[in-house]
Amino acid sequence: QVKLIESGGGHVETGGSLRLSCAASGRTFSSFAVGWFRQAPGKEREFVASISYSGAATFYADSVKGRFTISRDNAKSTMYLKMNALDAEDTAIYYCAGDPVLSAQAMSMMNYSEFDYWGQGTQVTVSS
Repeated sequence: QVKLIESGGGHVETGGSLRLSCAASGRTFSSFAVGWFRQAPGKEREFVASISYSGAATFYADSVKGRFTISRDNAKSTMYLKMNALDAEDTAIYYCAGDPVLSAQAMSMMNYSEFDYWGQGTQVTVSS
């Protein structure tokens, strides 16, 4: 059983930065792709970014490309999301997700309900 725990959310002003972390346990972290999703009030959960098991390949939603950076440290079993130039549209609960079979590219295209591993989420609020 894989457990994912997010941290690092909070309240930030428009234009500010945050770094989210996702700590994994229960399975060799380096064996599966992981990613970030977010859900704003009244909206569907949407893909943000994903990274391959080795970290060599990354994928981003168009809305965050150039502002967000996903990375992972397999030695620490932790994934990160560095978010810069935040605006109100980024306000959401951010979830980390993983899957033992799907690639990072597949995670960027498939419905989120297909993935096996989920964290509990961390709130990010951006205001002026």
